Amino acid sequence: MLVGCAALTTQTTQVVRTVVFEPSIESDTAITNGFELLGRVSVRNAQQRFSGNVHWQHTKHEDTVLLLSPLGQAVAEIFRNHDGVSLTTSKQETFYAGNVEDLTAELLGWRLPLNGLRYWVQGKHSPLSRASVDYDSEDRVIAIRQDGWEIMFTQYFSADAVLSDRSAVRPRIFELRIEDLTIRMVVDQWNKV
Repeated sequence: MLVGCAALTTQTTQVVRTVVFEPSIESDTAITNGFELLGRVSVRNAQQRFSGNVHWQHTKHEDTVLLLSPLGQAVAEIFRNHDGVSLTTSKQETFYAGNVEDLTAELLGWRLPLNGLRYWVQGKHSPLSRASVDYDSEDRVIAIRQDGWEIMFTQYFSADAVLSDRSAVRPRIFELRIEDLTIRMVVDQWNKV
């Protein structure tokens, strides 16, 4: 079920409207459906540069993110559940923390905002904190500003390209920025779990 030949839609950059959303705990369960994605990631900041592949499995209760080198070797495996977060390095050393951002900042040299990213990768804002969202003329999200991050969406899968979930148009290429850190993700395959 590869989508390499799937139709893509390019995001227009003209903002038609901006909506500010306040936190809403009740809507949290509505958009945390499970998914599995395969893609590529590049990370840049003043101290670090990383590019490679990503395999992410997300369920309502846990996340497993595998970061791979461009040649497919495991760089790090991040596991998050209600008990906390662990990161296992390529040397099979495992480290634990209360949240993903602190753990990845310490061990990888850059912050991975997994709590927000589980929504942003779906082209949605997190309902757990205030967000400002820009929309284009087709009512697709162009940008989200939330928790200090700016997320910019540049390309989407077309509605019929995502074979496992035709009801949702998913982002294909997007970029996250905070301070001097830039994370760019390209989603190659998306499956609903």
